[in-house]
Amino acid sequence: MNWDDTTDTPAAERPVGPAAERLVDSVADREDQAVEAALRPKDLGEFIGQEKVREQLDLVLRAARARGATADHVLLSGAPGLGKTTLSMIIAAEMNAPIRITSGPAIQHAGDLAAILSSLQEGEVLFLDEIHRMSRPAEEMLYMAMEDYRVDVIVGKGPGATAIPLELPPFTLVGATTRAGLLPPPLRDRFGFTAHMEFYEPVELERVIHRSANLLEVEIEADGAAEIAGRSRGTPRIANRLLRRVRDYAQVKADGLITRDIAGAALAVYEVDARGLDRLDRAVLEALLKLFGGGPVGLSTLAVAVGEERETVEEVAEPFLVREGLLARTPRGRVGTPAAWAHLGLTPPRSTATGNGQQDLFGA
Repeated sequence: MNWDDTTDTPAAERPVGPAAERLVDSVADREDQAVEAALRPKDLGEFIGQEKVREQLDLVLRAARARGATADHVLLSGAPGLGKTTLSMIIAAEMNAPIRITSGPAIQHAGDLAAILSSLQEGEVLFLDEIHRMSRPAEEMLYMAMEDYRVDVIVGKGPGATAIPLELPPFTLVGATTRAGLLPPPLRDRFGFTAHMEFYEPVELERVIHRSANLLEVEIEADGAAEIAGRSRGTPRIANRLLRRVRDYAQVKADGLITRDIAGAALAVYEVDARGLDRLDRAVLEALLKLFGGGPVGLSTLAVAVGEERETVEEVAEPFLVREGLLARTPRGRVGTPAAWAHLGLTPPRSTATGNGQQDLFGA
């Protein structure tokens, strides 16, 4: 539905204010998703990075094709944006099989899973994102489905309930998780191939950016790609998103060519600094250092200080800050590291004077 001058919807019925903003955001999200889908590699040869995973997965798939069999179940773990969904689609393409996509939170009852499994075709790939968030009853049903290609459907309740065995066609389950440690061992052990996806090196991200720029028909110089790669947190999804924003800036403010200076200026507008920290990351660090003297401070207090939910700070900002060595989690709370003070251009307090428990970070 378009909310433009040609729509038949009366102006009085069109959303305004926050409702209109949500509509615009959803349209923008759909556009971004469409662009991301167009940039996805279609086979293992196009997939950049994750060399060991690609080599191992290639052997698994080639062997299955040679036997004329369904590929083993695959578990992909790693941080968001590293290509787990893309690899699931590549697995289906390499096996010349259809793919069904769902997620753990969408399967809250065993019946939900039984409905999906019973409708699978032979050889079909079932991609289950966030598999660690699936309900326990559905998880237990999945054990038998993965191992014996069978599920027991319970009909009725109480003493009169009966279990009807339902045979399933051979299929390949591809599970994706950002928290592999939350998967119970019985489920993890049923996957024939398990891969952990690592963060990308800047040189790999430069290759990703050059490939995406070519598909988007964007002119980019090598130093421009390097500038974007250095701020992409080791994540292809972020690299592609930053590339699109830099492309917008180059088209409006320059001649469309992305150079190092143009990339730097564009990312400054979008509040992404030279190390890849965004507005939320810097807000967390500034609150930790300026308001609380570097800590230790509790997560809830830190979240209130930056006006965000506790979960947002813990799941969005903290992992990158910890990985970059800018923040440390201690039993007493969050603590800013010497690198954090240096990054923000601030002078840390003397640990002996503050008495705030940072001696292990700053020394005596």
